[in-house]
Order: sequence, then structure tokens, then C-alpha cells
Amino acid sequence: MSTDTIRLTIDRGSETQAFDVPAYESQTVLDVVSWVQQNADPSLAYRFACRVGMCGSCAMMVNGVPRWTCRTHVSKVVEDGALHVGPLRNLPVIRDLVVDMDPFFDKWIAAEGVHHGTRTRDDEIAPVDETSPARVEANSGIECINCSVCYAACDTVAGNPDYLGPAPLLRAWTLLNDAKDAGRVAILDAVSGSGGCHNCHSMGSCTAYCPNELDPMSAIAGLKRETMKHALRGRR
Repeated sequence: MSTDTIRLTIDRGSETQAFDVPAYESQTVLDVVSWVQQNADPSLAYRFACRVGMCGSCAMMVNGVPRWTCRTHVSKVVEDGALHVGPLRNLPVIRDLVVDMDPFFDKWIAAEGVHHGTRTRDDEIAPVDETSPARVEANSGIECINCSVCYAACDTVAGNPDYLGPAPLLRAWTLLNDAKDAGRVAILDAVSGSGGCHNCHSMGSCTAYCPNELDPMSAIAGLKRETMKHALRGRR
């Protein structure tokens, strides 16, 4: 770091606050926010848990970009000794840097992002061919941890609150390709509606900003293909 302090500006609803935070080597944005809460303003509300890039709960807007703050080193994002953080966009703000995740998870349900099982715990486990193309597609999205960074990055969500969004649609694609899931028709019906996959403009922000390097845009493209096939079959 070239300066001894970092000028941190925090969006807090209708106002912003600025703090001078000591700069250290290997400092993360979460470290900076935590310093403010521990040393300058104990009323500051924010979320974090694991601090090692596994839970995603510390996601915030950092200089206008959604990021996991525990994985984001200050040295890589600081601009002229300054940082600007705010709550994730596209979600209601509860307080300070804390957003209400309910709308995000409600859309998982709306996209039929729940397992539709055909067996009970008393049945044998269904065999799965790990080499099949469908299984490869299913596996490509299972590392999503629901951090909603992609949701915050999505301009389509910003312009259309009814749009299901990248993460719910990625989950739908995962289940659509899961041989153990029996909800194919329900999923296709759910993601082909007014807020479904065909609202996606393929701008790619979801894929560009996913901290786990997943590819929701390709999953949504797959859903577009499958819903069209489903619709054409229904007209025969």
C-alpha cells in the first residue's frame, strides 16, 4: 500500500459515511469494514461468517462491483487510497450493508429449484452415470453457494424485478440435468414464464462476477433451448 490509511466510504441508506482506516499488508475489504465496526462505529451492520471464501455471506458492492469482501484484497481494488462499499444491489436493504435475501430465495422456489425426488430413504440410491453429458452439465453448477453476487450484478434484474435471476435459473438447469430429479416438466414450465429465462439479455455479468467461476449465462442459454423444445413438442 502506498498510503498509511484508507479512506473508506460506506453507503448507509440515505447517507454515506467516511472513515480513515489504517492500511496493512494483505488486508481485505472485510478487514477494513470490520475495523470500522470494532474501532469507529459499533452500530455498523454487516454480515460475515467463514472469512475464507466459503459461505459468501460477506458479499457487498465494492467500488460498484459485487464481491466477496473476505476474498477481495484492498491492494487490488483501492483507487487513489479510497474504497467505496455498499449493500448488494437488486435486494431490499435491511440496514447499512445488510440486505434481505428473502426475494432471492423466493425466486429459487419459483424456478422449481428444489429436488423432485422419486425414491424414499428406504429405496436403493439411484445409479448415476458421472460421464454422461447431462451429469457434466448438472455438476457444472453445484458449487453455487447462494451468495447472490450474480443477482446483484444482473442488469436485467435491476430493470425487471420479476426476472428470476441467474442463480435460481442455474439451479433449475442443474436439476433439469439431474437423472435423480423427476421435475423436468415443472421446471421447464416455471422457467419459461414471464419472469423466466427468456428475459435474459445475455450480457454475461453473472458469469463475469461469479466468485466460484460458475457460468450461469450458459445455463440460462441451455434453459432457453430446452423450453423451446418443450413448447414445440407441446404443439404437436
